[in-house]
Amino acid sequence: MTTAELLNFMREHPLAVEASVSAAQGAQAAVVGIVVTDDFEVFFDTAATSRKVDNLRRNPRIALVIGGTTVGDERTVQYEGIADEPGGAELERLKELYCDVFPAGRERQSWPGITYIRTTPTWARYTDFNQDPPATVEFELAGRRGSD
Repeated sequence: MTTAELLNFMREHPLAVEASVSAAQGAQAAVVGIVVTDDFEVFFDTAATSRKVDNLRRNPRIALVIGGTTVGDERTVQYEGIADEPGGAELERLKELYCDVFPAGRERQSWPGITYIRTTPTWARYTDFNQDPPATVEFELAGRRGSD
């Protein structure tokens, strides 16, 4: 599995399970619609009133699981990174990418409190349980912004 193959796999799966840590140090998870940039940034929109927004503003460490939702296809990516709320031209770039995949995102831009989360990657693990024995590849993705 190359980084290019990893990127393609992540982009083939528009939904992910996002996990963050609550103020009481509990795990909280939600399904989110995602897009993935060439630099492995994961981007999604959500309501400002969601628990994930409060959690990520307090503690920006985030984890996602991508894939594994298709019956008979047991391949997943575990992904970790640091979340932020981009602004300006960077936000506009990411929203365009997002709305290309999720056209309803254009309508949600007018919702009060719509919030945009970008995750800068630090680490990922691809696992393919369709093989025997299963194949696992880890990727150090920290510092990929602006790289190939």
